[in-house]
Amino acid sequence: MNASQTPIATPTPRLSDPTVLIPEMPELTKALYQVTGNGSIPRNTIGLIQLRAGQIVGNTYLTVLHTGILRNTGETEERITAVATWRDAPYFTPAERAAFALTDAVLEAAAHSERVPDELYAQVAEHYDEKAIATLAMAIGQVNFFVPLATIGKPRPGTSPSKQWKAADPA
Repeated sequence: MNASQTPIATPTPRLSDPTVLIPEMPELTKALYQVTGNGSIPRNTIGLIQLRAGQIVGNTYLTVLHTGILRNTGETEERITAVATWRDAPYFTPAERAAFALTDAVLEAAAHSERVPDELYAQVAEHYDEKAIATLAMAIGQVNFFVPLATIGKPRPGTSPSKQWKAADPA
């Protein structure tokens, strides 16, 4: 760090472990994982678009989470790093590029047009059947489902689940 950079403090979590606060949550999380893991989209593609979704919504916790998951599954550093600049990065297949374009379209506001125009849908449909497109939609939605929890609760990025949240309030 150079002299002009100010260190950023590690976030202080605001919430206790949500899986303790809402005991039904692990079941929901498992169901979402099963939906996105139905085999219609390669798991690494799901991980890449979920990393991209975390980047677009500007959430460090989600970005660090999905980067770690991709690393643990053997994804290359070049591809992980290039997700933010996927449009000009040479590391992605045409199908992955279509999935990134769909993710960007869904999550970025379109000032003067439809978010997912027919041309983009057609591009995605060149690589994915309807089940796979629905799975892509659910994978994007899976990240977005957790955005409010990650932004309101401020879990600590890059730590084990037991250390991400504040200590439970005594009853």
